[in-house]
Amino acid sequence: MIKFISGRLKGIFYSVKGALYLIKTEHSIQVQLFIALLFVIAGSYLGLSNTEWLFVLLAISLVLTAESLNSAIEKVADFIHPDFNKKIGLIKDVSAGAVFFAFLFALAVVCFVYIPKLS
Repeated sequence: MIKFISGRLKGIFYSVKGALYLIKTEHSIQVQLFIALLFVIAGSYLGLSNTEWLFVLLAISLVLTAESLNSAIEKVADFIHPDFNKKIGLIKDVSAGAVFFAFLFALAVVCFVYIPKLS
């Protein structure tokens, strides 16, 4: 049982280490965290309901998760083939496309949650 718990604690440590690395080194994550902070501040000011907060936080989490995975895929692709390669480029484009899908969901949430509150 102790081995199980210590294994989970190590996993949490590595997860936090990876998240901090992303925050320190990835400009897209930094920008998205700043935008997320603005939407959290706006949501607090506008008095979002619990359900609205659920969707806003889901959208923020989805975009940050997609961007984190995109960054990981890009780093693996660059490690495997550091020079320009059409197939590697396509892989990077597809992973960036996943971020775009997450952005579209976040944009829909903004439209449904924030715009009516501003009217």
